[in-house]
Amino acid sequence: MQTLINFFTPTEKIDYKTEVLSGLTVALALVPEAVAFALIAGLSPLTGLYAAFVMGLITSIFGGRPGMISGATGAIAVVIVALVISHGVEYVFAAVVLAGIFQVITGVLKLGKLMRLVPHPVIFGFVNGLAIIIFSSQLDQFKDTSGNWMVGDQLYIFMGLVLLSMLIIWGLPKLSKAIPASLVAILSIFGIVVAFGIDTRTVGDIASISGGFPPFHIPSVPFDMEMFMTILPYSAVMAAVGLIESLLTLNIIDEITETRGRGNKEAVAQGAANILSGFFSGMGGCAMIGQSLINISSGARARISGIVAAVMLLVFIMFGAELIEQLPMAALTGLMIMVSIGTFEWASFNTLRRMPKSDIFVMVLVTLVTAVLHNLAIAVIVGVIISALVFAWDSAKRIRARKYVDDNGIKHYEIYGPLFFGSVTVFNEKFDVLGDPNEVIIDFAESRVVDMSAIEALNRLTERYSKVGKVVHLRHLSSDCRKLLKDAEAIIDVNVIEDPTYRLPVDLVNGK
Repeated sequence: MQTLINFFTPTEKIDYKTEVLSGLTVALALVPEAVAFALIAGLSPLTGLYAAFVMGLITSIFGGRPGMISGATGAIAVVIVALVISHGVEYVFAAVVLAGIFQVITGVLKLGKLMRLVPHPVIFGFVNGLAIIIFSSQLDQFKDTSGNWMVGDQLYIFMGLVLLSMLIIWGLPKLSKAIPASLVAILSIFGIVVAFGIDTRTVGDIASISGGFPPFHIPSVPFDMEMFMTILPYSAVMAAVGLIESLLTLNIIDEITETRGRGNKEAVAQGAANILSGFFSGMGGCAMIGQSLINISSGARARISGIVAAVMLLVFIMFGAELIEQLPMAALTGLMIMVSIGTFEWASFNTLRRMPKSDIFVMVLVTLVTAVLHNLAIAVIVGVIISALVFAWDSAKRIRARKYVDDNGIKHYEIYGPLFFGSVTVFNEKFDVLGDPNEVIIDFAESRVVDMSAIEALNRLTERYSKVGKVVHLRHLSSDCRKLLKDAEAIIDVNVIEDPTYRLPVDLVNGK
């Protein structure tokens, strides 16, 4: 029994009241989000709600980051909307199952470590762009049922309730943290609206959330190669988008809580949750940074809050739909605006003067791509690629050579910096083949031969010296460089390699 308790909660002391109340707050915030994302994808509201329940429950129990919340997300909705239009909801369920399988494979192969390749400016840009998305998505709540902007008393009432909700969320923690401020704000606005009979937009004005337990069924699609090839690109993109958003959210929660989640375990849990979501009439999903921050800011740190959120969401669907549909959207809008404010990395402004211009460019670009395209995967991939290119460019400029002629008339080139595809041109410019003496030594004690382009550059250089009757010695090649050159012997002939064994200082001390 104790083992089971330790599985659901970390070893430190847990505030169960905080966990339960945080979970309830998250469940209330999940309702309009799940409904909205389902409608964006062209699906029924229950498809989004069922996905939020299944994703939230499975990842909370088995995921690698206690306190992180998963559910139906806008990123997934944007990916599947074309599939919904072209082939219908059953193909979506099949695509979600396949995406889950891809994610499980990713976790089993421990590819979550690839998130280490995401530079900090990309994370800053991702978070800032996501904050802008969360904020801009709330602007639709300021429109009436006809899609026109609110005016007059309708606007003033709605805006006043939103501001009051934000004020409670901002001010209550300064007085007391006994109850999550977000939950107090929702209940307070609900009480004011009911007590004074205020006519304002509610959850029920978006769609009905009434339903039963998620029905299990195998997707009604033809199990043939044509169907597989149809859903394959959607599943691959869903899997990638879901893992990128989930693992970046995990890293952000790690920083906030100063703890460490398990990326590969989270990838497996996300995959399993998506597989079950596809079989239980859900649209799939991934980690939700907005709801995760609501949960963490409310004080939750264990798996209990996520489990409570998922279970309460199902209770709302099955038994409390009539009550939940009366919740004022103003309260939830104020909550999400505060989440967007809390999500934005305001500290990134303070680092602008201290960060390299290339990092600032990457951060701003990722922010804009995220905010404009609403595609987090593309934004992160673009940021990583540009960061890699900038690093390669900077590294290419670092290669240099110290030149001198010794007492024996031998020309020495001491190379500093990595030799790879980006630095080959600069490397070749260092040598004076016609003007050099008959014997040349190229010393790589402070350099590394990195790739095929570097090997080809060495081959061409030694050939140039050989054609004019001069001898080249390549010295102090590291073991990995020698292996690289040996492996390339079948296709590239590196003319002269002289790499004597040099004793280490410790060997000299020991008299070896």
